[in-house]
Amino acid sequence: MANSSGVPGNSSGVPGNSSGVPGSSSGVPGSSSMRLSFWLSGPLAVFIILANLFIVLGILCNRKLHGAASWFFLSLLFADLLAGAALPFIPQMQFEDSRGYHRCFFIHVAPNFFFLAFLANLLAVHYEKYLCISYPLHYHRFWVHRWVPLCLLLTWALPLLFACLPVLGWNHWGPSSNCSYHQVFPTAYLYLEIYGFLIPSILAMAFMSTQVLRVARHQLQEIKKVLRSVRQGEGPSDLEQQLELRHAKCIASLSLIFLVCWVPYVAGLHVSVLAIQNHRSIDTYTLVIFTCVGSGSAAVVPIILGLGHRQYTQFWRDAAAKGCAGCRARCSSSSPRPHTAAGLVIAGFCTSVGLQNKLGSHAPANQMSGRSFFRAGLRFRE
Repeated sequence: MANSSGVPGNSSGVPGNSSGVPGSSSGVPGSSSMRLSFWLSGPLAVFIILANLFIVLGILCNRKLHGAASWFFLSLLFADLLAGAALPFIPQMQFEDSRGYHRCFFIHVAPNFFFLAFLANLLAVHYEKYLCISYPLHYHRFWVHRWVPLCLLLTWALPLLFACLPVLGWNHWGPSSNCSYHQVFPTAYLYLEIYGFLIPSILAMAFMSTQVLRVARHQLQEIKKVLRSVRQGEGPSDLEQQLELRHAKCIASLSLIFLVCWVPYVAGLHVSVLAIQNHRSIDTYTLVIFTCVGSGSAAVVPIILGLGHRQYTQFWRDAAAKGCAGCRARCSSSSPRPHTAAGLVIAGFCTSVGLQNKLGSHAPANQMSGRSFFRAGLRFRE
């Protein structure tokens, strides 16, 4: 993931050898790097596309999700889907060839635009959440909430404008030029993209996430003061412990996302800078691995956020509960007393899913322990 476009070698995604000819300065065959890039990016792209479609359908089929936050997140998922679809085309950008002007610019500019739009939408989602939590009483007055269509238009129009600057004339294309990233993206453009937009956007999202956790910690302390004043010197209540545990999970999740997703992305950006400078220590294999892993890890962030939101997956959990209820009804009609261990496991699972959907947000996903799970199966058997 060398950069916003996810293509090896720079922010435009092309490998960092100065010639653009297959292979690198280390002499690694171009076909080997293409196969490596395909096997790294192909499965990851399929996973990103399917996961985004899964979450999008869950949001669209939930009639309760029609607020500003849902529209921002839907736009993010669509941008992430396009970014995932661009990952398998990374090998085509690693070599200099005789493509024409229009095809060459499309192959380089389109992936760059997809990843820039993805990052802009992710920044908008973080900003909307930051305003909602930090200023809950004034949130409805902010333009982000009042002018959602305009905000969504900006998150797509500004990346498109920046990505099209090479098409508008900021390039090194000549009458006899071959298709390579050196001809499409000037060095100044690449540095501006990396250090003027990508790195500041990541730092801004990290700052807003930290501020959200700080506000949550302050509210947690206020709640604990109220609870302790009511209990008059008694020990910590179960509610206090649950709130502390939930806050600790949020901190751990944020730290894990930053380490697993953003650290490889930032590392790939700096490897891209070395490749732009024709650093001899960067071979093709290193460049391809950092590009594919970095771009893919960044594109997984919306999937993690979507799967971690209960309302975004409520439709699928309800569908699973209905399916289990139907299977349970058929099993009870054909064999009313399941004596096998498999029957007990299936019955317990269906019962636990039904109970969790009835309890809703008051029952976390891991509320039923293994003992309760099999007790539910035994009750169903009886």
